[in-house]
Amino acid sequence: METVKHLTWHVQDVSREMREARNGHGSFVLWLTGLSGAGKSTLAAAIDRRLFDLGCHSMVLDGDNVRQGLCADLGFSLDERRENIRRVGEVGKLLVDAGGIAIVALISPLRADRDRVRSRFAAGRFVEIWCDAPLQVCEQRDPKGLYKKARAGQLCDFTGVSSPYEPPLRAEIRLDTAARSVADDVDAVMEFLGERELVRFAEMAQR
Repeated sequence: METVKHLTWHVQDVSREMREARNGHGSFVLWLTGLSGAGKSTLAAAIDRRLFDLGCHSMVLDGDNVRQGLCADLGFSLDERRENIRRVGEVGKLLVDAGGIAIVALISPLRADRDRVRSRFAAGRFVEIWCDAPLQVCEQRDPKGLYKKARAGQLCDFTGVSSPYEPPLRAEIRLDTAARSVADDVDAVMEFLGERELVRFAEMAQR
């Protein structure tokens, strides 16, 4: 694709820091990665609910949802997945620049693609959360019946069966979603956010 050279980046009068100050919390992306069936969407929704109840400005970008709109034109080859991840990452960055919290639930199987998104964010603004559930557990759960179809040859390029998944090497948070409850995992994420002062929970509780 030819690079367009006549574009200008327009600096906004309202900065991210100003928006954060008004919202009362930091802005960042929580990037949940893991196999299909590892619990990403369930956990993302639970994190969103907890943050919302605290008065935070958060939004979930779920893999299935974005493929019904923003990425409806993409398939599941590695190249198309790379573009899917890029688009979601850019939307996440817009939400962060707007002073919000983006919660992304996306298999995002390759490290290079996740690292490319990470590079778009300032240090500390990209929090990678590995929903670490073994393939056997995910396949037993198989909430959408996708593993069964993949094993039967009805789905091509299915992560964990006919397409690779590369676990994170430096995830900020690793969650054993096969052994822990959703509530415990949400607590772990909240603890991390509090320790990094991305959300000052005591201050939020007083608002």
